Amino acid sequence: MLLTQLYNRIRLLKYKGREPYSSIYRMTGFWPKDIRLYEQAFLHKSSSVEADNGKWLNNERLEFLGDAILDSIIATIVYKNFPNKREGFLTNTRSKIVQRETLNRVAVELGIDKLVVYSTKLNTHNNHMYGNALEALIGAIYLDQGYRCCYKFVEEVIIKEHVNLKVIARKEVNFKSSLIEWSQKNKLEVSFDLIESFTDNDGNPVFQTAVTLADMQIGIGIGYSKKESQQSAAKMAIKKLRNDKEFQQLISEMKDKVTGEQAEEKQFEELPDETAEQITE
Repeated sequence: MLLTQLYNRIRLLKYKGREPYSSIYRMTGFWPKDIRLYEQAFLHKSSSVEADNGKWLNNERLEFLGDAILDSIIATIVYKNFPNKREGFLTNTRSKIVQRETLNRVAVELGIDKLVVYSTKLNTHNNHMYGNALEALIGAIYLDQGYRCCYKFVEEVIIKEHVNLKVIARKEVNFKSSLIEWSQKNKLEVSFDLIESFTDNDGNPVFQTAVTLADMQIGIGIGYSKKESQQSAAKMAIKKLRNDKEFQQLISEMKDKVTGEQAEEKQFEELPDETAEQITE
């Protein structure tokens, strides 16, 4: 075992200071054994390359693996950091950490955006390829270094340096649940309806959802999943309910007709702050 470790250290000495070895070291804190795994992790499917066996290589398989490993590690970290919290809180907190917006932000802060290889024709607007590459990197670390090293990277680099657990746990993100709860309290019917679904320029499915309150369409959202589009629609609706005084008056009059009670201004303030991050998965 010791001889193997010594051999690997000696073998890697000649690569220190060279790219992409040095970039991986600065990002992760260790020298990679099989650099090909990391090169593949940063290879977007728009720039797939053909291997010797005729198969096309990109980072999608590593992303699949990294996604599962990241979920497991984050679940463990959240479980250990919040020993007195219930399952719902733990699930919600984990979702906020692994959601695409968070991973994309962390990936850019790590410098992954400078390493990803992709077609210049690709429209990167609303594209989560950097976050996906971060998941692929985690998959590469797992295959190259093992689970223990992977766990250390997620805990000491991603969480300690780029994600504030206490702050992210306090954020209200489930706009859909909040809107449904508010509508039930005020005896107003709310519904979420899928308007259409299509694919973007990169072949990813995109969904568009409308939220209706008391037969009035008050929000439309777009996302890469039905849940994400519903959250976006609910967020837009909540923003309108909190900030549009004329619309508040209209809702008050409608509630008066339905229930004989007028909605008070403070009831609109009970809705979550629309500036909070939303859950997308």
